[in-house]
Amino acid sequence: MRRIDYIVVHCSATKEGKDFGVDDFRKWHKRKGWSDVGYHYVVRLDGTIEYGRPIEKIGAGVRGYNYNSIHVCYTGGVDENIKPKDTRTKEQKESLFYLLTDLKRRFPNAEILGHRDFEGVKKACPSFDAKGEYHNILI
Repeated sequence: MRRIDYIVVHCSATKEGKDFGVDDFRKWHKRKGWSDVGYHYVVRLDGTIEYGRPIEKIGAGVRGYNYNSIHVCYTGGVDENIKPKDTRTKEQKESLFYLLTDLKRRFPNAEILGHRDFEGVKKACPSFDAKGEYHNILI
């Protein structure tokens, strides 16, 4: 297993209420020429957690930080006008908390951050303050 320093929360930047899953993202990412879906986990609107790229493999989520991070994406993150918005459903919030708690237990030294919290990132992703919301997840 590789060393994990970061657990990164992403949004898919898909419109609120539109449900997509890991197979959709895999298709889109492969069209970009990637070897697989960039995310290790995807949380759908109903809270279902889907497995993407195996965590043993380097993901594709934050340039320069992929080698030591796990990437978790929730479906949504923008409004009808493609403006950043926290669109997480109650079920997504519950599943994200559960998943991040489990990952933090497995990788206790990893810091939970949003995509936007990394130096040089000019995106609103994940459209909420993941670092602030999840700072209190302890093992």
